[in-house]
Parts: sequence; structure tokens; C-alpha cells
Amino acid sequence: MLQRVDLGDRVAVEPSGALRVEGFEDDTIVGAALQALARRAGIEPAWAARIWKSIPVAAGLGGGSSDAATALRLANRTLAAPLTAGALEELAATLGADVPFFLRSGPQLGSGDGSSLTPVTLPQDYSVVLVLPSGTTKESTAGVYARFDERQGSDGFDERRAALLDALSRVRRARDLAVLPPNDLVSSGLAADLLEHGAFRADVSGAGPVVYGLFLHRRHAEAAARAFRTAGRTWVTSPCWYG
Repeated sequence: MLQRVDLGDRVAVEPSGALRVEGFEDDTIVGAALQALARRAGIEPAWAARIWKSIPVAAGLGGGSSDAATALRLANRTLAAPLTAGALEELAATLGADVPFFLRSGPQLGSGDGSSLTPVTLPQDYSVVLVLPSGTTKESTAGVYARFDERQGSDGFDERRAALLDALSRVRRARDLAVLPPNDLVSSGLAADLLEHGAFRADVSGAGPVVYGLFLHRRHAEAAARAFRTAGRTWVTSPCWYG
């Protein structure tokens, strides 16, 4: 399941004499996205992009992917013959499995490698606490999936998918999100701690290391975020429909 929250980076793109990406010296994906768009359009990559980072890097929150999608969307508008939405999503999928999601609005169910998307209707009236544990770094995606394969994580996939679809069909209120299956890629003891602090659902975001907790009331989310400041960086945010 893919759901936006209102913690986001800012990205600006405008035509320029040459390709330039400023504001985040470790960027690779925005530059790659603009180069890929230029190749697809048959032109030279001639845009100036600037990134203002707010999303922590390599945290499992899709910050780089959302930046790439935003750069693609903005640069595409400057083309004499912009790519269609479908063509832009196909291009986005070559950059990362979750990049196409950030070209869409609303929650989506990803299948295959995650880039095949189906819209789903989910409640949006809750608060989200994000916790980035101190002293942790994100394991490489290859490493995460290697460990998943080592423990035969794909066993029972069809049953787990059926359980997810069944649970989704029964979601009506925010609290119903608690019935969705847990992240079977990675786990964290912080999820249990967030539940003890009042979250009605808690789990790892993506491949981690950020852990999220869902709260029915903002004041309870803010109290939990304060309690977890000794564990790492915290944010209180909310779901949003479009970035």
C-alpha cells in the first residue's frame, strides 16, 4: 500500500542552457530523471532544478522517488510535445518502482515490482507519527531483499495478497486500517512501542528504518512524538491526497 503524507521536499524546475541540479549535492535520481526525459523526448537535457530537502534521506519514505516524479512532471510541462500521463509513468518506472506512484493522486495498491498501480479508497482522517531511530542507516535495497529471500519470505504470497485484498474491502473508518497485514519485508520493536503509546496501527515504512504510528487524534500523536524524541527524530504529519 502506498499513501502520501504531508511531509515533503520542494522541487523547482525551469528551462536552462544545460542540465543543473542544485540544493542537494547527493542527488542522483533527479538528474537521472531529467536525462531520461530528455532522451525520451529526443532533446538535450537543458533544465535547472533545485531541491529543498525536508524528507530524511534513505529513510524508507520515498523522498528521492517523490523528487524524481516532481521533476519529471514539471519538466514535462516545458516540452513542446509533453508525454502523456501513461508514457510519463512508464518512464518513471525505469527510475524506481515507487516513482510512478508520486505521479498519481490518492492511495494506491502496488503490484508486481510495485509500479503497477490500482487506486484504492482509504480513510484520511488520522494523524501520523514518524520516528527515525537514532544511529540507524538504511540497509541497501538489495540487502533487504536478499534477507527476505533467505528466510523464504515469498512463501505464501498468494495467501497474503488475498488477505490484504480482503482486509482492504473491509476498511471504512481510520481505525479499520489496523486490520491490514503488517509489513512482511522488515519489522521494528518501535512499532510495538508506538502501539503502547496509543497508536491504532504501527509498522515500518517501506524498507525502513522509519517507523510510523497512526493516531485518531492529533493531540495524542503530538504526545507520542514528544515521548519518542529520545529514540530519534520525530515528525507529526497527516495523510494527503496529492503531493
